[in-house]
Amino acid sequence: MPIVNRIAEFHPEIAAWRRDFHAHPELLFDVHRTAAQVAEKLKAFGCDEVVPGIGRTGVVGVIKGRKQAAGGRAKVIGLRADMDALPIEEATGLPYQSTVPGKMHACGHDGHTAMLLGAAKYLAETRNFSGTAVVIFQPAEEGGGGGREMVNDGMMDRFGIEEVYGMHNYPGMPAGAFGMRPGPMMAAADYVEIEIEGKGAHAARPHLGVDPILVGAQMVNQLQSIVSRNIDPLESGVVSICVFKAGTTNNVIPQTAKLAGTIRSLTDAVRDRLEVRVKEICEGVAKLHGATARIRYHRGYPVTVNHAEQTAFAAEVASEIAGAERVNDNLAPLMGAEDFSYMLNARPGAFIFIGNGDSAGLHHPAYDFNDDAIPAGSSYWVRLVEKAMPA
Repeated sequence: MPIVNRIAEFHPEIAAWRRDFHAHPELLFDVHRTAAQVAEKLKAFGCDEVVPGIGRTGVVGVIKGRKQAAGGRAKVIGLRADMDALPIEEATGLPYQSTVPGKMHACGHDGHTAMLLGAAKYLAETRNFSGTAVVIFQPAEEGGGGGREMVNDGMMDRFGIEEVYGMHNYPGMPAGAFGMRPGPMMAAADYVEIEIEGKGAHAARPHLGVDPILVGAQMVNQLQSIVSRNIDPLESGVVSICVFKAGTTNNVIPQTAKLAGTIRSLTDAVRDRLEVRVKEICEGVAKLHGATARIRYHRGYPVTVNHAEQTAFAAEVASEIAGAERVNDNLAPLMGAEDFSYMLNARPGAFIFIGNGDSAGLHHPAYDFNDDAIPAGSSYWVRLVEKAMPA
């Protein structure tokens, strides 16, 4: 079965919703306008239940099939989209570009929300499935951990969700094509801040001080040895120092310096090893030079791990929509992070990518979600429900 005909009819309407969300971006948990629009539409579609305020500002809609499963036990599956934007100044020049200075939908969450709304409209209208579909609209994916907050708010148990599925757009993949893999799909994202305390001195008399800039430079270099010499070459890891702050003038060795960066991994074992070695190297380098290092290591989103059975099922559904030749079921893992990981830790499921065509990259000021992907994305959600819970 290719694109669902009724979804194709909805396409202009779904695209209009998407462009409205794009013009009115909101950050983290402050997605009040977006969440209100989502809840209003779900109610208008005739969802059996619409619950706002899950995970602070998330919205959940419940759509029951028109038939009970055999034996009277109805299966429940969750479908998740994220709603928040990014603190980026838009540079697209589009007619529907952001109306909010310094904020834009640079990651396509406007498209994710619109596609799931389109599917919800169809499912509420046809109800050609047994069991229950739970549509999940999540805030604060971009660093706020909205997925974690919804899970911690009891969402899975409250709505009886047994399996959960997510989807994200993928620039560079043909529009409407799909990609996924079982196992680790996206990386854990941890963060480190290092405050180096040296001894300030006149730049002409460096022997009387302890130069925190020199110490920091050595740390940056030595930290790069972790992945190359402490991690199995067949495993994946990233250590990126992205902040180096020190000094205020050209003839004074400062007292302090600050480094900050991100550490990425695809397995718990590598994650643990990276944390240990980052701390050991920073402390050791500081001591070697007579300085001290204060290290704050924060564990962020966990690894996004797809469950094998659900991923195979997602690939099967995607192949029905796009054709097997446009589905890559062994897509290479990404070292980016995703807080859908918290939902996959709570329930079995799969996170997949849908192609966004030849667009600017994610988090780029010239990025825009490709509306041509909408029919495939919404059809995927519809067929996933109907195939998982046949009437």
